[in-house]
Amino acid sequence: MAQPATEPAQAAQGPGTAPPVHPVDEKLPLARLVPAALQHIAAMYAGVVTPPLIIGQAVGLDAVGLTRLIAASLLIAGLATLLQTIGVANFVGNRLPFVNAASSAGIAPMLAIAETSAPGRQLPAIYGAVMVAGVFCLAVGPFFGRLLRFFPPLVTGVVITLIGVTLMPVPVTWAQGGDTGAADFGAMKYLALAAFTLAVILLFQRFGHGFLKQVALLLGLFIGTLAAIPFGMADFSALREAPVAALPSPFAFGAPDFQPAAILSLCIVMLVLMTESSAGMLALGEICDRRSDGGTITRGLRTDGIATLLGPVFGGFPTSAFAQNVGVVTLTRVRSRYVVAVAGGALLVLGAFPVLGAVVSLVPMPVLGGAGIVLFGSIAVSGIRTLSEAGLDDSSNIILVAVALGAGIIPLAAPTFYADFPAWAQTVLGSGISAGALVAVLLNLFFHHLGTRSRPAVALKSS
Repeated sequence: MAQPATEPAQAAQGPGTAPPVHPVDEKLPLARLVPAALQHIAAMYAGVVTPPLIIGQAVGLDAVGLTRLIAASLLIAGLATLLQTIGVANFVGNRLPFVNAASSAGIAPMLAIAETSAPGRQLPAIYGAVMVAGVFCLAVGPFFGRLLRFFPPLVTGVVITLIGVTLMPVPVTWAQGGDTGAADFGAMKYLALAAFTLAVILLFQRFGHGFLKQVALLLGLFIGTLAAIPFGMADFSALREAPVAALPSPFAFGAPDFQPAAILSLCIVMLVLMTESSAGMLALGEICDRRSDGGTITRGLRTDGIATLLGPVFGGFPTSAFAQNVGVVTLTRVRSRYVVAVAGGALLVLGAFPVLGAVVSLVPMPVLGGAGIVLFGSIAVSGIRTLSEAGLDDSSNIILVAVALGAGIIPLAAPTFYADFPAWAQTVLGSGISAGALVAVLLNLFFHHLGTRSRPAVALKSS
């Protein structure tokens, strides 16, 4: 693990010496820069490839299409992270060690869009909604600070919890083999491989230290894949067919479709992502001793908006902050934004070489299932932790959370509940995240804003 950064401010300053460099702007020597950047890549890599893996499987992409989708996600993550850390003038980039990439928060609404779209047009419908969500972020970002009071921990906690809960069927399906129509779906060999992967992750988490503990998820994926090879459960076709180097083609999956219900659903998700990004910037500003002001947050959200708007052109998804990388900064105390910029550059290279992205598609579905239980379960835990800060000793808050969670779980407990509703309502309410977020916002307005005195904006907290 990289050693903590030396505080330049503590060095003695003689006459005529240059002013001390803030730790955020410090350029580390190569021997420390590369390991620190690798830690950031290790912490985020599984999260970056998760959305393309899930969406690609859901819309029926073959191994080559899935490889292209993963490469596009890596490319956009690299570009967004570079833009965020280096910045352009005083327009975009918060210039903090801040990682941006495709967020898992949009997965469930995008799956709902895919289910209500015509075969072969699922990705165009998703990308049309994502592009409008990016425009929405750019339009609302400069004024977002005034809207924060409508997204207190009560609302964001509900949404983050629902993200983890509504995604849990995905790794369960993976653990059973991934293909629900296969004759051996749910076979014991698949369940055993998923359980083995989960056990490896738990063992590294329990007995590992430092870097090993931090990359337990990746080690579980790697060891689980190695264990699957002797049993013929690893598919190498994508690795053989993927080009060594190729940039993603614009609109390779079709021109975007703009469906109003899909757009509404992802704009709701974008509000949640903007809240999470703002919370991450505030937290990172405190960690780095460079507090994030309104301008910092505006520039950071503008980066999110640009990446979300341009991402679908090449095959990307809604882009936001990666909280796990905030944890890396906290753990290592290496606060240089250039470390994260190098990590962004590495992601850019990975995206430009699809053969590297194809390596991820080697991971068998049961292995992803075992790791996914940890990944999505941890998202739900983050939401619960946020709710613990939301004042649940108040009966109104308890009712708000209870009803919003109930509304969000309906599509999971009864998938046909909204079958007779109009198509636009099915897209919005059929996603537990969108339904729960909508109910939480409306009930927050009802209990805490309508007919009450104006309240100051609630300070965001980040876990």
